[in-house]
Amino acid sequence: MISRYTLPKIAKIWKEEEKLAIWLKIEILVCEAWVKLGKIPEDALKEIKEKAKFDIKRVKEIEKDVKHDVIAFLTNVAEYVGPYSRYIHLGLTSSDILDTGLAMQMVSAAQIIIKDLEELMDVLKEKAREYKGTLMMGRTHGIHAEPISLGLKFALWYEETKRNLQRIKEAKEEIAYGKISGAVGTYTHLDPFIEDYVCEKLNLNPCKVSSQIIQRDRHAFYLATLAIIASSLNKFSLQIRSLQQTEIRELEEGFSKLQKGSSAMPHKRNPIICERICGLARLIRGNLQVALENIPLWGERDISHSSCERVIIPDSTILVDYILNKFINVLKNLSIYPKNMEKNIRITKGLFYSQRLLLALVEKGLFREEAYRMVQENAMRCWKENRDFKKLIKQDERIKKYLKEEEIDYIFEIGYYLRYTDEILDKVGIL
Repeated sequence: MISRYTLPKIAKIWKEEEKLAIWLKIEILVCEAWVKLGKIPEDALKEIKEKAKFDIKRVKEIEKDVKHDVIAFLTNVAEYVGPYSRYIHLGLTSSDILDTGLAMQMVSAAQIIIKDLEELMDVLKEKAREYKGTLMMGRTHGIHAEPISLGLKFALWYEETKRNLQRIKEAKEEIAYGKISGAVGTYTHLDPFIEDYVCEKLNLNPCKVSSQIIQRDRHAFYLATLAIIASSLNKFSLQIRSLQQTEIRELEEGFSKLQKGSSAMPHKRNPIICERICGLARLIRGNLQVALENIPLWGERDISHSSCERVIIPDSTILVDYILNKFINVLKNLSIYPKNMEKNIRITKGLFYSQRLLLALVEKGLFREEAYRMVQENAMRCWKENRDFKKLIKQDERIKKYLKEEEIDYIFEIGYYLRYTDEILDKVGIL
């Protein structure tokens, strides 16, 4: 299902042709380094560059027999190059090509995800500015707490996305390492110069030390970052889903003109994209667990990590790119209902002013426990009898001893709750 929606740019990175093209590029760079060391004649390098290519179908045919993807690739390249192919893969092991190539693909994927996150930040910044004065009820445990601003909710998401942007940049640097050091990482049939040369040409860092492979803690860090990004999108989408519930209906995922919500119930308008994001986030987090399991391997290497990496790394990058773009579209087409927000604020008949009232009584000299008991007793009456909280307070003789009517009126002014909104947005960098 996802393949129909996958963005071509990120999908192209993981195509077989792209992978083998990177392998060939690395092999040729190794040959260039050998020429500089005087181990390969220049005319051999020239002919390798002119003739070296591959055919996917032919590689797959050979692989059926040899049961080894890199050998199949090299055999096919040799069919085009001829005698000078003996200089290709000189002193290398398969993982020199596999891991260095994979690092390049992961860096390219990270660059796309970075652009996605930057776009998401732009949208969230715009929303935060636009709705900074839009009051809505803040909820803890799913219960009304105190009013907040919808703009502050968007600002919260903006700041978290900013952290995710920093994380993926760090993950890109963490994975941007190549390895051309031979069968067990000792350069036995190579020269460290070759690794330095190839990595510099590929804009990668050479591993300071490696076994037969680049160590998988790097890949796990990368997958962990993708999982955190997915979990943030899960969180944002879950909040939209929660606020789209019929009884609340403060936010609503866009619903197009010809869209259908249910095969059975024509009235349905479901948050299907947000639900999809939440579901796919679970898959991405699951892939992280596999990446963590790939860190411990036997000795200098086994291949227990190899098969699952062919799934979890492309899938995770594609899925994160996909859900980022989907969530950006959700935000751009989000329906917002300030009147419902106002209505929902009034549901508890002013109960959310309880903390202001409590603190005002404490300021008048009451012990906190005494003040709390007085306010809570009125709050419980409000809950049980569906009474107006402010009216109950004004009728309470105990409270009237400490607070004048105009002081109570001031306590029940809702604008008080947004007085630091601009300051918060300024700290976040939105204003």
